[in-house]
Amino acid sequence: MATVVDIIESQAAATTAGEARRRATTEPRWARWLLIAMSLGFMSLFLLLPLVAIFSEALADGAAAYFKSFADPTALAAIQLTLLTAAISVPLNCVFGLAAAWCIAKFNFVGKSVLLSLIDLPIAVSPVISGLIYVLLFGLHGWLGPWLKQHHIEIIFAVPGIVLATMFVTFPYVARELIPLMQEQGTDEEQAAISLGANGWQTFWHVTLPNVKWALLHGVILCNARAMGEFGAVSVVSGHIRGRTATIPLDVEILYNEFNHVAAFAMASLLTLLAVVTLIIKTWVERRAAREQRSPH
Repeated sequence: MATVVDIIESQAAATTAGEARRRATTEPRWARWLLIAMSLGFMSLFLLLPLVAIFSEALADGAAAYFKSFADPTALAAIQLTLLTAAISVPLNCVFGLAAAWCIAKFNFVGKSVLLSLIDLPIAVSPVISGLIYVLLFGLHGWLGPWLKQHHIEIIFAVPGIVLATMFVTFPYVARELIPLMQEQGTDEEQAAISLGANGWQTFWHVTLPNVKWALLHGVILCNARAMGEFGAVSVVSGHIRGRTATIPLDVEILYNEFNHVAAFAMASLLTLLAVVTLIIKTWVERRAAREQRSPH
């Protein structure tokens, strides 16, 4: 009988504890609806309304004026420069991110914490400050400026400076996506591959890379989005030369300051569309990654 009583008491205690947990985590209906309304109101005010304003201003003079804005040679040059900058900086940051993540997650060495801190540096430093650093290094009166001028090499107020500034502000994204995942996965699979006769490159291509492909793609998407939308660092090193060193964000500022609002908002809508496409791809990648984790085979 004592055993039965103990069982009943334990079940009653478990039931009471379960009810207490449910009461602690289940909010009243009015509280849930209030939180939902606050979230939707916040998103509408700070996300949806600006999007509506951008496209309404861009189409204020009709669709013909909207599409005519993209036919301007300076607008086409800004679009081409933005795509070129992203096409150079994103693959290079992808290579750096893979190498840094592999090194940090798979090996122990002196200065590992310092390397991690340096990877986070662009997030902590203002983009304007990073642009000024490149001006101090490569500008006409900078440390390397006289030597560059002597050899007819242009970096500041030219495409190389824009690419360097963009690479600096975007290089943490790929590495920061890969490092936690690689650390969680450990080195067991790599060691098994090496014990079976695989060399370093074979282990990387057939074991390490397939395990991190979705995180890598996610980091590349974020890196590309930041590269196309970067303003602060690029603004400092570019010189705002329309048709030569003005990317899409800089061209938007120039057009707006010239009171050409339709063209300015048309270019801004192009960046908005790129952001929406990036968000869609990011969501698809996250769903594929989650599905693969649930059914790895």
